[in-house]
Amino acid sequence: MAPTGIYSRLKAYYTGEKEPELPPISTTTAVALLIAYTVIYVAPFYLSSTTRPSPSLSRDAPSVIRGRIRSVTTSCIICSIFTFVLLSSVETGSPIKSIHHMGWFPIGILEAVKSVGLTAILFLGPLFEGGIAEGEWRAWIRLRGLHTVIGGWIGWRNFVAGPITEEVLFRSASVPLLLLARTSNTTIIFLTPIIFGLAHIHHFYEFRITHPDTPVIAAILRSVFQLAYTTLFGGYVTFLYMRTGSLLGVILVHAFCNWMGLPRVWGRVTAGESAITERGLAEGKRSEDGPGRVDNGKLSVVWTVAYYILLVVGAVSWWKYLWPLTESELALTLF
Repeated sequence: MAPTGIYSRLKAYYTGEKEPELPPISTTTAVALLIAYTVIYVAPFYLSSTTRPSPSLSRDAPSVIRGRIRSVTTSCIICSIFTFVLLSSVETGSPIKSIHHMGWFPIGILEAVKSVGLTAILFLGPLFEGGIAEGEWRAWIRLRGLHTVIGGWIGWRNFVAGPITEEVLFRSASVPLLLLARTSNTTIIFLTPIIFGLAHIHHFYEFRITHPDTPVIAAILRSVFQLAYTTLFGGYVTFLYMRTGSLLGVILVHAFCNWMGLPRVWGRVTAGESAITERGLAEGKRSEDGPGRVDNGKLSVVWTVAYYILLVVGAVSWWKYLWPLTESELALTLF
């Protein structure tokens, strides 16, 4: 079988058709670089005793978090510089085009606002549960508890350092490589999240180290579930990034989703503290005479019905506005 390049030249010669222009790099090369970036991001965690968890040292220990933040920041700088140089060195490339494809400029403030708003629509039910049923909307408006959350190392990792470094590496430094390889949009949206999800699989090892009494099956199921939702999330923010070209937008969406957590899909809405409250961003006092509250401290079933209705309405509305709210002149590619 003749090599593809020779076949294309022969076809162009005999038919008069213009020989198709090959991309600067292949999809295989781009994927290999993505995998290398992932290794550069994760591997240093286990090279030093200050960042490597042990039975006596959790990944949530302040010293581990500080060390890992320094490590991933260095990894992001290295990978971003490499991507920038590669994008700028190709025949059709330039520094201006490079920083646009990497989402650095234009910043896309309007795109960021619309992306967060779109995501908030998807979480309409959980926002109702935490803000209305739990009465925390006043605390949210006043940003009460924000300093407490990001002032601690766990909060700083989950809501600041994590979203920034992961989006810089897996969106800003990675997606442009696949675009450079002229990989299809569908492949980019479904491929990069798998790598993003696999970057979290090391949590299985860490969980086993710090929770040795947990059955292996339970630990595996936990990791599979984590891989599933991180992959889905990765696909969503990759889509947002390609449609809006805003790195700021996907960072804010990432932080917002980390704050919200996974929505309730079963069970009854109660007057107890919601997951949002437990994270410290909603510490205001709940109304003691809200509608539907029964004598035993639980909320009536009306609140639960309203929650699940809003959960469905939010999902349908999110799908309806997915394309209009992500339309932008800063888009990195055409869909």
